[in-house]
Amino acid sequence: MICPGCGSAGVRAVPEICADHASIRDGLADRLAQSPGAPSGFDRCLHFVEGMVMAGMGVALAYSGLDNHKPLYTIGGSLLAVLLFVGTIVVVRGEGRERAVVEAGESRTDALWRSAYYCCGCASVFCPGGTPWQGLLTPEQFKKFMWTEAGHGKQLEEQFKDVDLPPGILTGPGGTQDHA
Repeated sequence: MICPGCGSAGVRAVPEICADHASIRDGLADRLAQSPGAPSGFDRCLHFVEGMVMAGMGVALAYSGLDNHKPLYTIGGSLLAVLLFVGTIVVVRGEGRERAVVEAGESRTDALWRSAYYCCGCASVFCPGGTPWQGLLTPEQFKKFMWTEAGHGKQLEEQFKDVDLPPGILTGPGGTQDHA
């Protein structure tokens, strides 16, 4: 494989670059990420357990207030337990929704991401044959293209909001104009 920009033979597939430990250390893997990270099922379970333990402390405080005839402890502990329970449910459900959005987007971009190559010589990303885009993209342009294609344009970090894509590349789910 030869880079169409600089003619270098030092090109590697983007998934290979993202799996390389050196590119993880220098941040290149993050700049070529297919989609935003999402909480795993383990993270969600851990957050649920943490929240329930804290809510249990609120229940224990309320029970202590009942036992010792201290209404302030009873009321405060009850309110704390309810607040922590509701907060935990909101956080866990939000993480579940976020995970579902990321998984739905990955199916749309997987083929695009796997067909892209990175040139170490000119620090650019390209697709052999010119599809789905023609020419070279910077890693930042590539990340914006992939994330907006997957429907994650709103989750792009602030430094990527001002990155302009070359004319002719539609930036939205399924190739629709999204203005991310």
